[in-house]
Amino acid sequence: MSQAQIDTLFKLFNDAAQALQAEGTLPADWQNSSQITRTKDASHGDFASNIALIAAKAAKMNPRALAEKIVAALPDNADIRQVEVAGPGFINVFLNSDAKFAVLDDIFAAKERFGLSDEFAEQKVQVEFVSANPTSSLHVGHGRGAAFGMSVANLLEAVGYDVTREYYVNDAGRQMDILATSTYLRYLEANDEVIIFPVNGYKGDYVRDIANTIKTQHADTYVHPFAQIAKDVPADAVYETDAEGKKTLVSGDKEAHIDGLINNAKVTLGEAYEIFLNAALSSILEDIKDDLNDFGVRFEQWFSEKSIEPEIEPVLQILDDKGYLYEKDGNIWFRSTDFGDEKDRVVRRANGQSTYFASDIAYHKNKFDRGFDKVINVWGADHHGYVARVRAALTALGIDANKLDVILVQFVALWRGEQKVQMSSRSGQFVTLRELREEVGNDAARFYYVARKPEVHIDFDLELAKSQSKDNLVHYIQYAHARVCRVLEKLEQFGYSVDDSVGLEHQELLVNEAEGELLKLLAAYPATLKRAATGYDPHVLTNYLKDLAALFHGWYDTSRIMPVSLTSGETPSDEELALMQARLRLSKAVRQVIANGLSLLGLSAPSSM
Repeated sequence: MSQAQIDTLFKLFNDAAQALQAEGTLPADWQNSSQITRTKDASHGDFASNIALIAAKAAKMNPRALAEKIVAALPDNADIRQVEVAGPGFINVFLNSDAKFAVLDDIFAAKERFGLSDEFAEQKVQVEFVSANPTSSLHVGHGRGAAFGMSVANLLEAVGYDVTREYYVNDAGRQMDILATSTYLRYLEANDEVIIFPVNGYKGDYVRDIANTIKTQHADTYVHPFAQIAKDVPADAVYETDAEGKKTLVSGDKEAHIDGLINNAKVTLGEAYEIFLNAALSSILEDIKDDLNDFGVRFEQWFSEKSIEPEIEPVLQILDDKGYLYEKDGNIWFRSTDFGDEKDRVVRRANGQSTYFASDIAYHKNKFDRGFDKVINVWGADHHGYVARVRAALTALGIDANKLDVILVQFVALWRGEQKVQMSSRSGQFVTLRELREEVGNDAARFYYVARKPEVHIDFDLELAKSQSKDNLVHYIQYAHARVCRVLEKLEQFGYSVDDSVGLEHQELLVNEAEGELLKLLAAYPATLKRAATGYDPHVLTNYLKDLAALFHGWYDTSRIMPVSLTSGETPSDEELALMQARLRLSKAVRQVIANGLSLLGLSAPSSM
């Protein structure tokens, strides 16, 4: 039964309820909140309605007695073979054969668009995801946000939303200054200046590569003595490490040290400081863009944090005019506790600099000023404390905070055998997304990143992701698609081809239980997409594809598609050919739906494996 037919079935029960309202059995103001669900047991029919259970209290009747009245008032419909009351008051519906097979017609008519809808057309939604600081290559943790965000965006488009995918480029602020100063120090080193690299600097080889590029372009033009850069800078942190590897701070202050280096580099270099900042930003951002593009992740908008700077003071003025800002200890604070946050937040420091939170307030106002009906932020789990303050700021600005949804994506633990890999973007000792993709492939990475709820931690098993067994779910699902392709190839080798008209004519031969379950599951695909999209739950689709593949493999292994006579060189009977064509048609429908689902997750549908 197609989604349209499910809607029709709901309407039939609603019509029956309205008839009971007209006669006074149900109150005139009763609202129908019942559901139509697929039955798990074929003996209970194809679908069940809980309308009698929902309406019994309002009708002041026993649910079974009310169910009998609803069945009696149910309008006739050609798709329904039988209706019966079961259990405490469920109403089971048995469909006729034509209705069961209607989903196959829908699949072949819509093809790659089967399951898609325009239900939420004309609603604009922005999905902001990844948005990693452009201070290093993307690591495996960023990959989860990339796969998840892209899948959510695809699913929202599948049900009609007008989606904008956005990457917020943090190209301003302290982290960029740390990166620029780290690059400058490596530039001095490349020009034979003896330096002491800060504990808190970015230490990866990529920083040296950027510095060497600048040296090639500008030689020693910007070389200054390291002593000048380190002059009057607070001492760097010194740590002691015990036998168990635990670090203890002995002396110094790494934050004050790096801030001193940054200040001296800016003063010494003047305008030339931007050469190092821009070179580092450009190089790393291009690397990120290439990485994501190769991962099948795209964005309609790359939004620069620098571009929002002119909007910060005006938005703070709005908050001040509304009485939501105050001064304390030289800092300017936002009264976020007035809106449920655990404490007030600084928006401008005593030195006159606005905080990152202030720019984020301006950025979120900018989002809604662009006309989005819904804004979805996909953030790392370490941002959980940030949600309340952003919602508070929106409310203070008069923007409905319910239009902002924040999805927190938990961390990824990468395992090589029994060893857990540690990651740190400053030390440079991290596994990049690119390295993961090269090892396990895009498909495995994309699938396992979204196969669990975002709030659940992932232990990424490299060996499982590379295996070609049924335990590797992405391989198992793709193999179902490839199996159908292989059957069609073998059919041609025997001099036959698929004849959909014959398959359609003899579809009533698909009578075994697995075939009925396949038809039900295929019919559930559109509703599954809607649930996955509106719940921001790609794992709902991965679970569906796993179930469809498992059901198909089980049916394929026990029900011959091509008759024995054909594979043994004999001429099949007309009856055998009729059943073969019916099963081929069903197999092609399964193949189409698997391909559709894999595509929305950003995965390939191979024809051979």
